Amino acid sequence: MACTTILVGRYASADGSTMMARNEDSGAGEFTPKKWIVVNPEEQQSRYRSVISKVEIDLPANPLRYTAVPNALPDEGIWGECGVNELNVAMSETETITSNPRVLAADPLVKGGIGEEDFLTIVLPYIRSARDGVKRLGSLLEEFGTYEMNGVGFQDAEEVWWMETIGGHHWIARRVPDECYAVIPNQLGIDTLNFRDAFGQETEFMCSSDLLQFIRENHLDLRMNEDGEEPDLSYETDFDVRAAFGSREDSDHSYNTPRAWVMERFLNPKSFVWDGPEADYTPESDDLPWCLVPEHKITVEDVKYVLSSHYQGTPYDPYGKYGEAAEKGRFRSIAVNRNNFLGLTVIRPDLPRVLAAVQWISMGSNVFNTILPFYVHVTKTPAYFAETEKKVSTESFYWANRIIAALSDAHFSECASHIERYRLKTMTEGRRMLLNSDRSYLSERPEDAKAFLEERNQEISDMAEAETSDLLDKVLYTASCGMRNAYSRSDA
Repeated sequence: MACTTILVGRYASADGSTMMARNEDSGAGEFTPKKWIVVNPEEQQSRYRSVISKVEIDLPANPLRYTAVPNALPDEGIWGECGVNELNVAMSETETITSNPRVLAADPLVKGGIGEEDFLTIVLPYIRSARDGVKRLGSLLEEFGTYEMNGVGFQDAEEVWWMETIGGHHWIARRVPDECYAVIPNQLGIDTLNFRDAFGQETEFMCSSDLLQFIRENHLDLRMNEDGEEPDLSYETDFDVRAAFGSREDSDHSYNTPRAWVMERFLNPKSFVWDGPEADYTPESDDLPWCLVPEHKITVEDVKYVLSSHYQGTPYDPYGKYGEAAEKGRFRSIAVNRNNFLGLTVIRPDLPRVLAAVQWISMGSNVFNTILPFYVHVTKTPAYFAETEKKVSTESFYWANRIIAALSDAHFSECASHIERYRLKTMTEGRRMLLNSDRSYLSERPEDAKAFLEERNQEISDMAEAETSDLLDKVLYTASCGMRNAYSRSDA
């Protein structure tokens, strides 16, 4: 899937939370209905079979309860994408990434392997920490192989890890430094690898067990050596990952690097020169940092903003009224018509386990939607989010947002204020309701915590449904007034 990811270390966030967010986008010309659900242990299958690759895997006993955002229609499999398990370990999968012929020839992709359809279902219910997630998925990749190149995020209360597949069976992973954020478009993103750590303490880096041999045998180390001697990579602390495993195609400069550029430009506006002939980094730079220390602590609102980017404030905004027409839409926006959903998992510190994990959900094109918080320690989710079907219906959060976006796009300027007020109101109310629910739980200590949290989730869903219906009414009226066949007797 074409997607965009941002990961935030605990010291880089406003409240000490770890944060992990990703847009899932359908392929060009496709729109994939999504739903947000809970998978209870008794619902988890013991033998998994993929729809796409047909691979079959025996799964461990005693799965954990977890949330997921699967496809509403089962014809292509589950595609769980984003969730949190009952131990407050989160997973986001996948960011479809790129590689090069040298890697893919040496370790070909596996037609009958595992992929995005499968990852969440076969990993998240069985892991107890973020690094445990890297280890489990790594072992599955080595055993079954994969049919696509992917990036996957894992998160707990203390750590966020990013894992990238290399060819059919190999992989690397890097921990997001606590004081940093990392951004990843559809491109291999990790920029350095410390082999001494990866084959030692695994404090900041991990990789597949035979990666050094794989690099040596296939001449993937492209660094220049003046003496012509091949260095001992086992002591290497700054290996050039992108040169070895990544891509450098012309299409990256229109599809991938601009998205990393616009996110870092927003979060670090004064750290570098981003625009003009003297820019340190441009939308086409191949050396954009994988992670940076932000200039201010990052909030949920910041994450929603960058993952809703259409290059506003730059010459590349497809909705822009000013500047050269040739520049508008030059680069692939983060927020596009085929955004399926945005999933943001936040693991908050210093709260009881049942309150600490929150899953924020958007659906539809991010230019025109909002994002709402929900507790994950529940056994069911509200129908407005859980019961998406093939049939278009305003009783579904997914479909209501799709309709709003389709109506608003052609009337962007006229509808922008409606969208802005809706987003501000719903995000404010969502935060207020979450805050009040936290306080109520801490003061009341309800005996049935799941029932308490399910009621609070339903209240947030009811608010979202009412406000989304009101927004739909406004943009429908605005779009109707703007129809080209509009006419009144006073026009005569």
